[in-house]
Amino acid sequence: MKEKLSLIASNALEEIRRAKSSSELDNIRVKYLGRKGELTGILKELRNLPVEIRAETGKLGNEVKSSIEKALDEKISYLKEIEKQEKFNKDILDISLPGRALRLGKRHPVTQTLDEVTSVFLRLGFHIEEGPEAELDYYNFEALNIPKDHPARDMQDTFYIFDEVLLRTHTSPVQIRTYLKQKPPVQIIAPGKVYRRDADISHLPMFHQVEGFHVDEGITFADLKGTLETFIHKMFGSEVGLRFRPSFFPFTEPSAEVDIACVICKGKGCRICKNTGWIEILGCGMVDPDVFKRVGYNDEKYTGYAFGMGIERITMLRYQIDDIRLFFENDMKFLTQF
Repeated sequence: MKEKLSLIASNALEEIRRAKSSSELDNIRVKYLGRKGELTGILKELRNLPVEIRAETGKLGNEVKSSIEKALDEKISYLKEIEKQEKFNKDILDISLPGRALRLGKRHPVTQTLDEVTSVFLRLGFHIEEGPEAELDYYNFEALNIPKDHPARDMQDTFYIFDEVLLRTHTSPVQIRTYLKQKPPVQIIAPGKVYRRDADISHLPMFHQVEGFHVDEGITFADLKGTLETFIHKMFGSEVGLRFRPSFFPFTEPSAEVDIACVICKGKGCRICKNTGWIEILGCGMVDPDVFKRVGYNDEKYTGYAFGMGIERITMLRYQIDDIRLFFENDMKFLTQF
């Protein structure tokens, strides 16, 4: 039995020494240490040996098993290190090569325009307020003097969640929420996302607006005109022409729309401005006294103006973009121009 164990140890260690791959070592392990391996079979026969030599032979068998296992583990580690070195030599990194610069992202053109618009009004003394995008009917319509039968309530225009809950169609609800928690003077802008059921080359179901309003004693339409003229000249240049046209909004009286001279044709007339030389850019007006009554303001003491604009529209005019959908197609060739 001792001779068999010595022979197995000698053969196994020699085979391990000659092995050149992990698969060969696996075969050796199975051949000697597997359930039907040579060493395993001999160790099972120990129970048939006389008692006086069983312990000594068993000790020798365990020593042989340990020496084979140790040799296998050492050879596996050695082969792994060789494979690692070969792979390193094959895929060697040339540290003398110049590094690859990471491409830095850029702010979206709509974000750039929104930041610039906000910056202009902050310098004019306005403060920023925000409100929820999922809004109550009361703040989005009722408190803004928009009755139940007004066209703006049509399901084709508004995304309704429930009967009295909707995705806000403008940032004007922030005006009501501010009035209810703050007494005059109030000078606020409310930038944010709004939602309408509309989509084509000039409209999106989600877009950005900035609402602005200023309420205090003695506020007049002249204050509104001066504020908006300053804003437009900051955004489009002091040479751009602008005009105020009478209009109608339920929450302002009197109301107006503001046009600027077409930035494409410089007022001469083109396809973009429909040959009028003018492009509408925002709506505005003096806050309707009925709105003040709904929020508890003294409409005999206070007056105020409000205005609202679409940021995508301003961005399109500033950069002469003719399709609003380009802003949200994630085309890097388009976005990296800004």
